[in-house]
Amino acid sequence: MKDTTADPLIDVGQLKVGMFIHLDLGWMSHPFPLSSFKLSSEDQLLILRRLGLTQVRWSPGKSELQAEGVALPVESIAASMPTELSAEDLAREAHRKSLEAQRAALSLCERQYAEAAGAFRGVMEQLATQPRNSREQATALTAALLDKMLVEGDLNIRLLNEGAGDRGTAHALNVSIISLLLGRAFGLGREEMMDLGVGALLHDIGKTEVLARLRHRDDSFTAAELQGYQDHVAKGVALAQSMGLSTGPLLVIAQHHENADGSGFPQRINVDRMSAGARIVSLVNRFDGLCNPLLASKAMTPHEGLSLMFAQGRNRFDATMLNAFIRMMGVYPPGSTVQLTDDRFALVVAVNSSRPLKPKVMVHDPRVPREEALVLNLEQHADLGIRRSLKPQHLPRASLEYLSPRTRVAYFFEPVQGLGDVELAA
Repeated sequence: MKDTTADPLIDVGQLKVGMFIHLDLGWMSHPFPLSSFKLSSEDQLLILRRLGLTQVRWSPGKSELQAEGVALPVESIAASMPTELSAEDLAREAHRKSLEAQRAALSLCERQYAEAAGAFRGVMEQLATQPRNSREQATALTAALLDKMLVEGDLNIRLLNEGAGDRGTAHALNVSIISLLLGRAFGLGREEMMDLGVGALLHDIGKTEVLARLRHRDDSFTAAELQGYQDHVAKGVALAQSMGLSTGPLLVIAQHHENADGSGFPQRINVDRMSAGARIVSLVNRFDGLCNPLLASKAMTPHEGLSLMFAQGRNRFDATMLNAFIRMMGVYPPGSTVQLTDDRFALVVAVNSSRPLKPKVMVHDPRVPREEALVLNLEQHADLGIRRSLKPQHLPRASLEYLSPRTRVAYFFEPVQGLGDVELAA
């Protein structure tokens, strides 16, 4: 990946539409979907000025300036000149650029996730001693996520690498991010999305006041232990009230274990009495619990988790929301190990939440070293699809080692162009 710190600085007042810029700010410190992007409108220039920046870095070679005698850099001119390269050299260079773009997109997602995870840990650290500050931080984190999510165009649901942090943080972020994406799919307004996001982030805060051994439900629990586990909901509501949360997030925390058919806890209410946010969070919480249980040996693949929820849990969830959730995640959500129709094995790494039937996969190809494997976009291959999902332990050993399925599934999101035109020859 190119070191953008070597790119020249330019005064914000000299920026023009068409310049490719890099913001040396945390992802949560600005409202743009990415920290490196091409300026496309005067509105973006106005936002940059309002951020109080005096200078930013820019990449002349990636910029498209049409006007006013602005000199294009030598590298840009050289890049446009014809060269005598063999077909093999051209293919090798195309592979190198695609691989660089792929790594850059994943690295950006992981940095953004790490920043969000750090912000969530800050929320939890202040929960007991400064609950009002904790509420403000949770609200700020949700607003930052929405700034990146409520944009034009489609989003990819992206699988991250193993570095997802502690289980509690990973669970809170998984539930909040997927819940917000589902709220986006339903067209919820910003205020409703804020309530949903804050409630999803904090849905399990009551577990901080429950004995560690009771924080995760176990089939071996006695009746008293089960009650101790279920008490995390009431304790969470009490904490939320001490934070000064509004009704929307409070209802999510109070109802995230209720079921549509009235079989949940603690109030055993049905779908008619559950808030829209709670209906969303209850099903996303269940999905993440199936994929990321306390014991990794009991984990289901994302495909298995969705299948079980559809087959056995249709009465437990709002049917409209469950169907929308499955459509958004795709039949084979990121993290699923699959066999393609040409018999190759692959790992689903990203799904376009608006067009989920053709996900992006990393394919086991013994001709290509794993560190050089490119993502295959099944949308670009009408004659290639997924034949079946299978558990990682049922993969051939070589495919298992190559694909390295995640023991913990962590999700983030990115604009669809985040993976660029990355391609792998079929």
